[in-house]
Amino acid sequence: MGLIDKDLVSVQETRDLLKKAKEAQKEIAKLSQEQIDTICKAIAKAAFDNRVKLAKMAQEETGFGRWQDKVLKNAFASRDLLNAIKNMKTVGIITNNIEAKYMEVAVPVGVVAGLIPSTNPTSTVIYKSLISIKAGNAIVFSPHPSAVNCIKETVGIINEAGKNVGLPDGAISVITTVTIEATNELMKNENTDLILATGGSAMVRAAYSSGTPAIGVGPGNGPAFIERSADIQKAIELIIESKTFDNGTVCASEQSIIVEEISKEKVIAEFKKQGGYFLSKEDALKLEKYILRPNGTMNPRIVGRTAQVVAELAGISVPENAKVLIAEETRVGNLAPFSREKLSPILAFYTVNTWEEACDLSIEILNFEGAGHTMVIHTTNKKVTEEFALRVPVSRLLINCSATLGGIGATTNLMPALTLGCGAVGGSSTSDNVGPQNLFNLRRVVYGVRTLDEIRGEDIFEEVSSIAVGDLGLSKDQLVDLLVERVLQRLK
Repeated sequence: MGLIDKDLVSVQETRDLLKKAKEAQKEIAKLSQEQIDTICKAIAKAAFDNRVKLAKMAQEETGFGRWQDKVLKNAFASRDLLNAIKNMKTVGIITNNIEAKYMEVAVPVGVVAGLIPSTNPTSTVIYKSLISIKAGNAIVFSPHPSAVNCIKETVGIINEAGKNVGLPDGAISVITTVTIEATNELMKNENTDLILATGGSAMVRAAYSSGTPAIGVGPGNGPAFIERSADIQKAIELIIESKTFDNGTVCASEQSIIVEEISKEKVIAEFKKQGGYFLSKEDALKLEKYILRPNGTMNPRIVGRTAQVVAELAGISVPENAKVLIAEETRVGNLAPFSREKLSPILAFYTVNTWEEACDLSIEILNFEGAGHTMVIHTTNKKVTEEFALRVPVSRLLINCSATLGGIGATTNLMPALTLGCGAVGGSSTSDNVGPQNLFNLRRVVYGVRTLDEIRGEDIFEEVSSIAVGDLGLSKDQLVDLLVERVLQRLK
């Protein structure tokens, strides 16, 4: 009976929060761009000022990652995101082309349902709050059950800061009695206008099948190709930096390495030099059996753990200085767990003969899992870059940078974001790094610039011209007579 009561309580709480959010959004829609920007600035500052506290809370509650790196993610989701969107027009008339007689008006989507993962809980709340409010929306969060407290604390901090400068009560809220029923109610309730889902495949599928418009993102499983012309030392430095950042919890992080036979020995030697630990066949088999659960999904016990913890869980021993666990692989698919997404410091290692083979292998890996997400190439060969850009099914092809930090826009000029669209190929409604521009619609105001008679006249001219071209015997007077005759026929 207690479980039933909890379900009922959670559903009712969700309905109440959505009603309040609906009213709050009506008030937000009346605010000017300056007022919205003032609120966003206050929210970002409060989140940034509390970045260390929230990072420690997230790490302690979930057990995932490193709090030091979560501090950087909180700073990225507050300060860096604010800097990227502060001058963006998101309220009222945002385009007015007088010459073309064309105007665009931003229209908020309304109430956003924010689904939050346990891997990046506080930073994702900050990020989704900022882009939602910036676009004139209210947002109600459904927290991951293992990250409820740090998410509630984050919402409380940014709420207080926002209300002090005019944020309506109820504009940012969070479900506190967390159940599957509450999340389903949030996604399907008539007061929810858009779902912004970040998390596992099951969550994203549920969002898209809810009947409510949704922006959801699929899993990442990005390969990193170290092409023969690359600066190998720098490439491996970037890969290890990326794969160990917050212990690999960012979905854009590298999941496999592809090298050409000609540079394999150099790459392996450099990996070992920088903390990459190559597993023996026996140890690789032990870890392989631990990566996935019997149902084929990722084992949550490896998520966000250090190389040493992962190794211990799998029953193998690795050196204390090992930063990343690497297993040589030739297979792709369900029978090859190393070819899957692994939100931990684990990498598959593939060897090919040419860049063409590397491209084909990358496509195979991504089509199996991670289509539409992210890939990295380390190269100085522009032809290789262009060929991969034309063929590989990703929304972000990163060149000579960290997949983690480059994919989210921290070290590249992509929109700073913690929700990375995978496009149609990845089952997503957008390929964007999701920002405020994805959370408002456009009302287009246009003036008439042509009449029906003018359109008919254009058709007649084309028709008569084609006849004249086909009959070189027509004189100028005959052509005019024909044109007048056709016009009179059309006007009857």
